[in-house]
Amino acid sequence: MKNEQGKRREAPPPDGGGGGGRQAREAEFHEFVVARWPRLVRTAYLLTGDRQHAEDLAQATLARTFQGWNRVRASDSPDAYVHRIMLRCNAGRFRKRRVVEHLGELPERATSDATEQIEQRRALVAALQDLTKKQRSIVVLRFWSDLTELETAEVLGCSVGNVKSQTHRALAKLRLHPALRAAAPEDLMMGVRTP
Repeated sequence: MKNEQGKRREAPPPDGGGGGGRQAREAEFHEFVVARWPRLVRTAYLLTGDRQHAEDLAQATLARTFQGWNRVRASDSPDAYVHRIMLRCNAGRFRKRRVVEHLGELPERATSDATEQIEQRRALVAALQDLTKKQRSIVVLRFWSDLTELETAEVLGCSVGNVKSQTHRALAKLRLHPALRAAAPEDLMMGVRTP
């Protein structure tokens, strides 16, 4: 831009000031990440079935979220927006050729009666991996992230009726899955609510 004397002058920064807007934006995003990181990793784990891939997926999701942070925070439901980003990032993982890593089993955190919880968790993750990608996404969004049918449909870009029918099919598969039936069926199946 040029002033009245024809000399070139600097354009103002896009955040509208001396960097304070950018710092505020970054601070706000940092608070968002700190508050949601554990839940995002758990959701990603249910989608991927692998802790390291879950952390990679959560990081990729947050990287894309930061790029569009102004749109995300201005949306009616930032969490639903981030879930949509996560699902797209997860779908992108399958487009790339992946090398299978064999790292062995990582130790679980010790809790009271950890053996039963570990077995139940493994059974649930195994059963989720046998669902189609769309069914797994719907089950995770509906029953883990507690989104409504409408919110799930908006995240996935499909109809509410499709969410309902896919949920019904997915829950029927989960109820019959041998891994879930073998690992404390009454405890696990109580967690698989009917729509």
